[in-house]
Amino acid sequence: MVFGSPPADPGAPPTPAAPAWLQKRLRQRQGSVSFRRYMDWALHDPQHGAYGAGRLAIGPRGDFATSPSLGPAFADLLAPQIAEWLLELGDGPLALVETGPGEGDLALQLAQALQAGWPALAQRCRLVLVEPNAGMAERQARRLAQSPLPTRWTDLASLAAEPVRGVVLAHEVLDALAVQRIVWDGQAWREQRVALTATGGLTLQPGDPLAGWAAHQLAGLGLLPNPQGPERPSGWCSELHPGLEPWLSAAAAGLEAGRLLVVDYALEAERYYARPRRDGTLMAYRGQRASPDPLQDPGHWDLTAHLCLESLDRAARNAGWKPLGACRQGQALLALGLAEALHGLQQRPAAGGADLADLLARREALLRLVDPLCLGEFRWIAFARGEAAATPRFLREPPG
Repeated sequence: MVFGSPPADPGAPPTPAAPAWLQKRLRQRQGSVSFRRYMDWALHDPQHGAYGAGRLAIGPRGDFATSPSLGPAFADLLAPQIAEWLLELGDGPLALVETGPGEGDLALQLAQALQAGWPALAQRCRLVLVEPNAGMAERQARRLAQSPLPTRWTDLASLAAEPVRGVVLAHEVLDALAVQRIVWDGQAWREQRVALTATGGLTLQPGDPLAGWAAHQLAGLGLLPNPQGPERPSGWCSELHPGLEPWLSAAAAGLEAGRLLVVDYALEAERYYARPRRDGTLMAYRGQRASPDPLQDPGHWDLTAHLCLESLDRAARNAGWKPLGACRQGQALLALGLAEALHGLQQRPAAGGADLADLLARREALLRLVDPLCLGEFRWIAFARGEAAATPRFLREPPG
């Protein structure tokens, strides 16, 4: 299926029937909903969503791998930056807040790294995990049972009632916020919708012309007034991110002072909305496989869309955050000592058997973190709230 195209012609192969719960909801809404609502259901519905029901597994043997799921190397390199930010906030209790903590790997690894490297600081810190999906929170609780830091679970609204001082991490979180899909039909921009077919399958179709917030965003991105002619063909589609500013505002309300680090796939607007990218950035993941089809087996696949850097920056400023800078993960981790970590592994005495296998696995994990064709393309984007903040360690020139 080509995203942004009209419904398939009658001679096309039939799509599999949608699950009964989704068919019921669509019929209750005259047969279609916005793609944003569909994505939110497919990911976060408490009973049927991939995350809401705790159905997705994260890791090399799960549905998809993340940097922390490869082992503690990522957290070990990130920990000095986290410690520096926490120490900049002065005396008193501090919090390390992770939003969307996945399996809990990064939170546990950072807690252990802080306890090992900065024990006095760790005594003043607690872990705060923001997880809206009960199914994932249950798995995190089992993982974090061995955390050396006191740990509690909350949501952003509750955190705003008692703001903390500390660091907020959003590692592969914002790409799971439901996006608004947009499609150019040759005459106007329209919202893309998910519709129920006569046979109970799902299809993508254009909806009403864009107005209000969406039209304002398009103008700011240079996609208005009219992308006709050689710019974008009919059927060209992409994504807008209406959930960014509300999320960033809620995160800001929960932080009295401190830093926010966003780690995610992101593109500059000129690349994100380039003419050749006619199907946007949306992808589905399951069982270590990627697919461009977001309609298959709803509630069993992860759905994710890249961030637009300019949209993120604008939303963050509107929410009260001060941008501190951004770079690719490869650059960040090299600035934080990845080359030294690799050198240290190479200097280890010759080993055999399990020891050699462990060394090779650790070396491979470090290299995967900076591979430009994989995790190394993640962007690290830092923001501050409260007092003036220094340039992050990962954006400084490495010594020598």
